[in-house]
Amino acid sequence: MTDLRIEIVDGEAMLEQWRHVHNTIVPPAAMDLDEVRERAGRNRLENAYVGDVLVGNSTVRPPTGEDGVATVIARVLPEYRRRGYGAALYAHTLAHTRVLGAKVIETCVLAVNEDGLRFAERQGFVEIERYVLDGESDQWVDLRLA
Repeated sequence: MTDLRIEIVDGEAMLEQWRHVHNTIVPPAAMDLDEVRERAGRNRLENAYVGDVLVGNSTVRPPTGEDGVATVIARVLPEYRRRGYGAALYAHTLAHTRVLGAKVIETCVLAVNEDGLRFAERQGFVEIERYVLDGESDQWVDLRLA
C-alpha cells in the first residue's frame, strides 16, 4: 500500500488514537490512557494512516525467553478492511520483529473477531491455544506463525 503511512506512537494525541483503535476492535480488553502509556513503555505501538485518516494500529511485543518469541498484532478499523492495509501493517510489524531477532512469531485474537482470525490464518498463523482470562468470559486465541 503506497498510501499507508505507519508511525511510532509519540505523544498524547497518538496514544489516544492508538487507544481508540484498540478499544474499538477489542472492547473486552478496553484500556484507559494510563494503561496505554504503560504498554507503550514495554512494546512498540504504531498507528497507521491513509493521509491524515487513522485506519489502524499495531503492537509489537519484543522477543522474550530462550525461544525468542515475539508477538505482533495488526488492527484495522472495520470500515477500512479488505483494502490491503492489514497486510501492509502486518508485513511492517513482522519485519520489525525480525530486526529484533525474533525466532518465533505469535499473535493473539479475540475469538469473536472472525475477520481477525481469518486474516491471521491467511498470513500463515496456526492456532496453538484458546483460553478465557480469570474472571472474564471472552475467549482469546493464540496463534503461531508456522
